[in-house]
Amino acid sequence: MIQATRTAYMQVAEEIAACRPETVIVTSPHATMYADYFHISPGAQAEGSFARFHASDVRFREEYDTELVEAICALADEHGLPAGTRGQREPALDHGTMVPLYFIRQKLQTFRLVRIGLSGLPLEDHYRLGQIIQEAVEQTGRRAVFVASGDLSHKLRAEGPYGFAPEGPEYDGRIMDVCSRGAFGELFDFTEAFCDRAAECGHRSFVIMAGALDGMAVEPRQLSHEDVTGVGYGICTFHPIGPDADRQYLEVRERAETERLRKQKEARDPFVRLAGQTIEEYVLHHRMPALPKDLPRELTDSRAGAFVSIHKAGRLRGCIGTILPTRRNLAEEIIHNAVSAASADPRFDPIRPDELKWLEIHVDVLGVPEAIDSEEQLDVRKYGVIVSRGSRRGLLLPDLDGVDTVEQQIAIARRKAGISPDEKVTLQRFEVIRHT
Repeated sequence: MIQATRTAYMQVAEEIAACRPETVIVTSPHATMYADYFHISPGAQAEGSFARFHASDVRFREEYDTELVEAICALADEHGLPAGTRGQREPALDHGTMVPLYFIRQKLQTFRLVRIGLSGLPLEDHYRLGQIIQEAVEQTGRRAVFVASGDLSHKLRAEGPYGFAPEGPEYDGRIMDVCSRGAFGELFDFTEAFCDRAAECGHRSFVIMAGALDGMAVEPRQLSHEDVTGVGYGICTFHPIGPDADRQYLEVRERAETERLRKQKEARDPFVRLAGQTIEEYVLHHRMPALPKDLPRELTDSRAGAFVSIHKAGRLRGCIGTILPTRRNLAEEIIHNAVSAASADPRFDPIRPDELKWLEIHVDVLGVPEAIDSEEQLDVRKYGVIVSRGSRRGLLLPDLDGVDTVEQQIAIARRKAGISPDEKVTLQRFEVIRHT
C-alpha cells in the first residue's frame, strides 16, 4: 500500500548520501512545538525508537550538531525571531524525525543532526527561520541537507481515521503541484483556516525549507504521492543549482503585502480610519487621542456596542469590544475599544510600533441583542451569539473564518465564558454592521 512512498524514501536516502552531508537538519511537526516560539533540540545527543509502533528493535542514537545549533540560536536572537533551545518537553526523538532517519541511516552513517519543531507563528516567521538556518549553515561552513518532515492532509477519506473534508484532497493536489514546480512563493497562499480544515501537519515545515532555499534556483522533482488510509504522503526533492534573486519569496511577498495594505488603508471608511488612527497614536505616543472634529454624525450622534479587531498576517492580533454602549457616543466607544484591543487583550502582547504597517483593522457595530429560544434561530453567517449562565457570558461575532456551524459558534462562546458543554445556558443573538 505504501510501496511508492518506501521506494521514494530509499531514492532520497541515496541522493542524500551522495551529497556526503556533515549535518542533516530536520524540521518536524511532532517535535516540541509552541504557539509563539521555535524549539531547537538542545544537548549533545538524543535517542528514540519505534516502540510505540510495535517495533522496539528499531532504535536511534543521534549526535546533535551543537555548533550549528548555537549559530542558529544566535542569529535568531540577532534577528528578533523567537527561537532557541529553551523549554524542551520531550528529549526523545519523535517519529516525524525518525521516519526519514530510518531510510537515511541505511545509506549514510556519519553525520550529525539538528532537530527543529514548528510553531503557531505566521508562515512568514517560518520562512524567516529558514533564512536564518541558511545563514547559519554558511557561517559555520557546514555541508548540510534539509529534510522537511510532515504529512499532508489527514482527511482524504470518509472511512479513514480522521474522516473526510473536501479541503483534504484539495490541499494534497495544491501542495503537490506547488512542490513539483518548486513554486515556493505559493506556499503563502494557503490560509490558516484552509490548512486547519484539511488537517495537514507539514505545511509549516515546508515553508521553513523554502526559507532555507531562499534566493536559490532549485531543480524540483516529485517522487511519489499516496493516499494511505486517508492520510496523504508526498515526497519531493529540491537540488539547489545556483543563486536566483527572483526566488527571494518573502521579500516579494512583503512588497506585495505593503502595497495591498497601503491601498486598504487609503480606502478605510470613517469607522476603521478612527480605529486605525487611535491605535497608531496610542502605540507610538502612549496617549488616548482626542475626539477628531471632522467625524460624521453617525459616529457622534449614535450609541452602540462595538468591537475592534486587529489582524496581522491573517491572524488575530487583538480584539476587544462592548456588547452594549458604555460611552457618550459610538466614536468614543471605538476609540476606547481600539486602545484596549491594541494594548490590553490578555491573549496577546501589546502591539509594537514596528507592527503598525502590517495591521488590518475591522470595526463591528453591534445591534441590540435579542433573546432566542433555541439554536435553530441562529445563523453563523448572519448572527453573532451571546451565551450566558449567571454572571458568566461569552460572545462570538458572526461570519468568522473557521467557524462554519452554529454548534462551533456556541462551543467557542461557551469556552470563552468558562461554561462547560453540559451546563444549561441562555442564548441571545445579534446582528452587526462590519466595517473593514
